[in-house]
Amino acid sequence: MKFPRNSKLLRSPFDAAPFAAVFFLLVIFLLLGALLPTPGLRLQVPVAGDLPGTDGPTVAMAIDQSGRYFYANQMVAREALGKALQAASKASPEPLTLVIHADRAVTYDSLVQVTLLAQSAGITNTLLATLPADRGNRVQLP
Repeated sequence: MKFPRNSKLLRSPFDAAPFAAVFFLLVIFLLLGALLPTPGLRLQVPVAGDLPGTDGPTVAMAIDQSGRYFYANQMVAREALGKALQAASKASPEPLTLVIHADRAVTYDSLVQVTLLAQSAGITNTLLATLPADRGNRVQLP
């Protein structure tokens, strides 16, 4: 059988409906994914620039605005925090530094209590976590 040379096999008009349906489904999935809550603790950490850090081993904990303590991604009581810090201090061959991620609304009294708790657990150095200052809004100290 001989096929004609100018036959138009598979040359149907372009149908955009399936592509549009897939595109709209993709948009819906992306919007629903953006609306899902992300796990974690929302803190408003203070902004400061050019503060010294540490190059030694650290252990981190967080305090939210209502005064709850978080250690190892779990909410803990004050007594359990003291025990956990003491265990971390004993397990480390070098002196540890406690890094406190505290919300702006946390009182100074809470920070002092955590520092004293860390000292009783054997951790002598304590740092407060801050966000770096913007280049345009750099904090200038006299």
